[in-house]
Amino acid sequence: MRWTATKRRVRVYGARLRSLSVGLIALMTVAAASGCTAGTDQPGIVVTTNILGDITREIVGDEADVTVLMKPNADPHSFGLSAVQAAELERADLVVYNGLGLEANVLRHVDAARESGVATFAAGEAVDPLTFHTADDGGPADEEGQPDPHFWTDPDRVRKAVRLMADQVIEHVDGVDKSVIRARADRYGRELTDLTAWMEKSFDRIPEDGRALVTNHHVFGYLADRFDFEVIGAVIPSGTTLASPSSSDLRSLTVAMRKAGVRTVFADSSQPTRLAEVLRTELGGQVQVVELYSESLTAKGEGADTYLRMMRANTTAMADGLTEGLSDA
Repeated sequence: MRWTATKRRVRVYGARLRSLSVGLIALMTVAAASGCTAGTDQPGIVVTTNILGDITREIVGDEADVTVLMKPNADPHSFGLSAVQAAELERADLVVYNGLGLEANVLRHVDAARESGVATFAAGEAVDPLTFHTADDGGPADEEGQPDPHFWTDPDRVRKAVRLMADQVIEHVDGVDKSVIRARADRYGRELTDLTAWMEKSFDRIPEDGRALVTNHHVFGYLADRFDFEVIGAVIPSGTTLASPSSSDLRSLTVAMRKAGVRTVFADSSQPTRLAEVLRTELGGQVQVVELYSESLTAKGEGADTYLRMMRANTTAMADGLTEGLSDA
């Protein structure tokens, strides 16, 4: 009898432990799910890419919490989300994303958030997007007529996106001060106007016949359109880094570069420059490879940790690279 009673007490004690464990797990799950809003009464804005994240923070300031999903130095074409990040999208007051197919692995999560009732804003789709040129014009043949997602290389389009983004924040994010949002958007818009003027002045030192671009992949179409550059081609003949070049693609590009007298290739700093180095080998070592911050901001203090610093660094690198290439010709 004494042994039976002891076993009964053990079973009861074990059941209580299991119940306590289940309760603790449930509490931990709730805490993890609400981690992005715990301890704050502010509304939340979730942004997919770090370039748009920086722009959003310039507009919003302290009026709302801004969560950026893409890490510094990441590739927007290939980065993915954790389960916690996917849940953050569906709890946001507003989701800001690039669109036009840029965030290939994230768009289904954005769609899910929209279907659950979250307001979303596709910045790239709202600023009169360009389409890729044909292969004869240096663009990707298999993407002819498709929208180019890399609108941020044109600061004028970014300025338009800022105005529209401010409208979205005011409309969909409860509790923000409308006058503060407008004032911050106007101030940042003036900074973008100054950036455009500075870029024009910087590019003026490049002769008209020297404004030819060869890049790692097709990312600077908007900049070329705005500042009168010619896109000769790209090492990866696509608008995404997920594609790969064939040997015939590289041969065609080297022929185009020889014909145009181009000696400079601009490679994304977040991507290996191996393919650009292949061109250097193909062209007898007479090619300089210049790194740009084209699709991602860097970590703080690494040279391109804001959109404005990224654009200024790229402009300087492009102007120096192209003028030096001409002087060496």
